[in-house]
Amino acid sequence: MKAFTYERASSVEAAAQAVTGREGAKFIAGGTNLLDLMKIQVETPVHLVDVNRLGLDRVEDTQEGGLRIGTLVRNSDLAADARVRSRYPVLSRALLAGASAQLRNKATTGGNLLQRTRCYYFYDPGKPCNKRTPGSGCAALGGFTRNHAIVGTSEQCIATHPSDMAVAMRVLDAQVETVQGSGRRRVIPIADFYRLPGDTPHIDTNLAHGELITSVVLPPPPPGKQVYRKVRDRASYAFALVSVAAIVDAADGAIRNARLAFGGIAHQPWRVPDAEQALAKAQPQQGAAQAADAVLQGARGYGDNDFKIPLVRRVLAGVLQEASA
Repeated sequence: MKAFTYERASSVEAAAQAVTGREGAKFIAGGTNLLDLMKIQVETPVHLVDVNRLGLDRVEDTQEGGLRIGTLVRNSDLAADARVRSRYPVLSRALLAGASAQLRNKATTGGNLLQRTRCYYFYDPGKPCNKRTPGSGCAALGGFTRNHAIVGTSEQCIATHPSDMAVAMRVLDAQVETVQGSGRRRVIPIADFYRLPGDTPHIDTNLAHGELITSVVLPPPPPGKQVYRKVRDRASYAFALVSVAAIVDAADGAIRNARLAFGGIAHQPWRVPDAEQALAKAQPQQGAAQAADAVLQGARGYGDNDFKIPLVRRVLAGVLQEASA
């Protein structure tokens, strides 16, 4: 690990200013991802700004009937919150499907959204990776691709986003509240938060340097049954091969409205409006096929992950059957 300097921020504005004003500076909270990357010198920050004492660790009701989740709320606390469990069970289940209990006790809401890909080649400094070193190439192309993306890829990167929580946040239409070093505050719909790799795979989000996530706001829960299903290689401590977060409003065996977000198949939580429209007023089995066609439009396997294409269809069909029962 390379040497770095460290400070504890005294306020949200001071934290954002400290990182904005210094190239190579980063925020640190739980550190469950950043410290791992620092140890293998994939991340080499010159300065760390500790935000753990900023009081952003509460879950609060909003006037609209939703929840405001502080960026420092630990994953285990959020999953156990009675309001989350009763009103947003898809989020609670997604959180409990992620990592291990020990990591969930440290990992934060903001950090979970910002975690980097778990691509083998990103974690190996001896291999070329455009996400780690822009312009160096993508070792995954032609390499082992079991965990890699099948939609939204580019010739520069085929990595996936690893977060379970982000998939649930996407299906719930969460909004991310931030503050910049200038003091400007803004609200980013989670639909606009992440970027596809394109020609700049090293840029994961639309945050500016030094922009600090202060909270995530959930709107009032939509009608319907909420389901989160994750298919992985092991029963715990494994990232999704395919995951689906679904909210399905059904009656008399037909789907009235549905929301779908997928994990494990793209560089960001994957949501396709055409898939949801295909399900409206459809029988679950019939609608599942049409929705899967929309989700998989342009899908491409890279050898070891070809199985993800039929797996998406099977997992989606199972989720719709469960949610509409």
